[in-house]
Amino acid sequence: MSTPEERIVELGLELPDVVPPVASYVPTARTGSLVYTAGQIPLVKGELGATGKVGAEVSAEEAKAQARICALNAIAALKAEVGELSRVTRIVKVVGFVASAPDFYGQPDVVNGASDLLSEVFGEAGRHARSAVGVAALPRNVPVEVELIAEVG
Repeated sequence: MSTPEERIVELGLELPDVVPPVASYVPTARTGSLVYTAGQIPLVKGELGATGKVGAEVSAEEAKAQARICALNAIAALKAEVGELSRVTRIVKVVGFVASAPDFYGQPDVVNGASDLLSEVFGEAGRHARSAVGVAALPRNVPVEVELIAEVG
C-alpha cells in the first residue's frame, strides 16, 4: 500500500508550499487529535486559476477543478502541521464554499472536486462528512474555498 505522499505523485500532482495567510489567522489549528485547516483558495504558485461566480463567469466543471486545487492546498497545510500524511487517520469533515450565481444550485457537484481528491489520496480514510454551501462572494473573487478537519494518530 502506498503512502498518501506517493499517491499524490501517482496522481501526477505536486504538493505545493503552504499558502501563506492573507489575513489574521494561521494555516492550521490543532487541538488533541484534530487538525483544522483554514479555508483554502485555489492558488497555484501564487496565482489564481479562475475568478468569478459559478454559473456565471465560471463553469461548474472549472469550479470543480478549482475545488481540487483547494483540497491540495489543504493537504499541504495538513502535512506542514503533522509531518507525514500517513499520520492522518481520517478526514472527518470538509466544508466547501461556492461563490454562486443566483440561479446556480450545483454546489455539491463542485465540492466533489475536493472530496474526490481526498478519497484518492487517503483512500477509505479520506471519506468524510461534508457541507457544500453557496455564498454571494469569496475572498479575492475566487469561485470556491475549502476547509477540512482531519484526525491524526
